[in-house]
Amino acid sequence: MSDAEQPQIYLITPPEIELSHFPTDLARILDAEDIACIRLSLATRDEDLILRAADAVRDVAHRYDVALVIDTHVVLAQRLGLDGVHLTDGARSVRMARKELGSDAIVGAYCGQLRHDGMSAGEAGADYVSFGPVGDTTLGDGSRAEAELFQWWSEMIEIPVVAEGGLDSDIVRTLAPITDFFGIGEEIWRTDDPVAALKDLTTAMAG
Repeated sequence: MSDAEQPQIYLITPPEIELSHFPTDLARILDAEDIACIRLSLATRDEDLILRAADAVRDVAHRYDVALVIDTHVVLAQRLGLDGVHLTDGARSVRMARKELGSDAIVGAYCGQLRHDGMSAGEAGADYVSFGPVGDTTLGDGSRAEAELFQWWSEMIEIPVVAEGGLDSDIVRTLAPITDFFGIGEEIWRTDDPVAALKDLTTAMAG
């Protein structure tokens, strides 16, 4: 994203999807904003639920010509004809995923707050690296990926970087000049109007 004037939106699904209305909600988002990529990120490990959700989300995503990746499940990404996988264990599985999915697939890696993990993931073949959470959270040990990490990455590393977790308008304004993507999910889905909530964040991206 070297020439783009502001970051792109990397949309993360809610951890639980109600298939009776989520595809419609997703389409409203895609009508309202330019989305670079969607990540299917479900809490369940029920294969049937994941398959049905993936089919529904893929139909909407591909109708709008938006790439769809799935958390963790390399085999399902392959089987369902998705565009790639988002790995949650840093650099550890990147080479395996790349080998399984091929050179055209998207392989991304979440690396928490660890610069070294991000660099290792990039060297192993990741298309992007994700750091977070960038906002306050009671999850995990409360650690945050600070602006300094994104500043350093933007100056030193060419691999695109995603900022995610605990986003709000102030954090978006701070990180917009030094990140390529914002991973936006629960920040909008837990509101009554996800389209309006996303608009608030995209407005902050523009300063």
